[in-house]
Amino acid sequence: MKILVTGGAGFIGSHLCERLLAAAHEVFCVDNFITGSAENIEHLKGVNFHLITHDITQPPAVFTENNSAFKVDQIYHLASPASPVDYREIPLQTIMTNSLGTKNVLDLAGRLCVPFLLASTSEVYGNPQEHPQKESYLGNVNTLSERSCYNEGKRFAEALAYNYQRHFKFDLKIVRIFNTYGPRIRRHDGRVIPEFIRCALEGEPLQITGDGSQTRSFCYVDDMVDGLIKIMSVEEKEFVGAVNLGNPQEVSIKTLAEKIITLSGSDSIISNAPAAEDDPQKRCPDISLAAEKYGFAPKIGLDEGLQKTIQSFKK
Repeated sequence: MKILVTGGAGFIGSHLCERLLAAAHEVFCVDNFITGSAENIEHLKGVNFHLITHDITQPPAVFTENNSAFKVDQIYHLASPASPVDYREIPLQTIMTNSLGTKNVLDLAGRLCVPFLLASTSEVYGNPQEHPQKESYLGNVNTLSERSCYNEGKRFAEALAYNYQRHFKFDLKIVRIFNTYGPRIRRHDGRVIPEFIRCALEGEPLQITGDGSQTRSFCYVDDMVDGLIKIMSVEEKEFVGAVNLGNPQEVSIKTLAEKIITLSGSDSIISNAPAAEDDPQKRCPDISLAAEKYGFAPKIGLDEGLQKTIQSFKK
């Protein structure tokens, strides 16, 4: 099959492209490298891999009505800045990628009437009052916060995709991705695992906000890619809704910091900082729908995944 992956040079996107190529698909990777990396996809270059360097907020020629020769069989839409660093430094690019950029890619899905997978996020739940979070939970989101460029951008993207599907009748999958980590995640990404690993390896203090009792659940990237492909592979006739993907193994931020110090053999200490604005106190997916409907089951535990990620950082 011919498969389009937006954000294909990013962390999760590059792993997805790699897996699709290994399954003998032809992959079209779209990325403007605002947060993606050419290094992530250097090893993928070959006859079945096509790189389209482009900002999806600008309608690319290959997506227009006039270029009817460009056709794909599936679309994975992963393009979006996705870290706390991005919320602060490129908020407008973040929200425009998830709104106008999503619209441009949906135009292609509508024209071709092909399966479309939207990579949404657990951030749509905001600071949740329900724990763990089910897909039916409508969220607790502050529209006037630093994080809103991302969480409101993704909420809009979900609504836009849903209404495009109602009109064009293509097969839509909305996947709410919970915290994911592994090799190729940006070293200065700002998310907690790469930040803690970087600090541990450089001998810097691991800074936790508040008392560190807030919890997260972390999914290793190979498991996440498994889930994305499983969901895309099922043809939907009636179900149009969101599906959580993640690992429900929950851990406090303080415990995570202690694990990374131990696994990396670091002498770093743990320091404290004031709690961050709108920082969710609990974030854990209910993945029963993904398990029952798609057979999704994370295989890689936190300690194993952290060891793999630490080794990749050392290299």
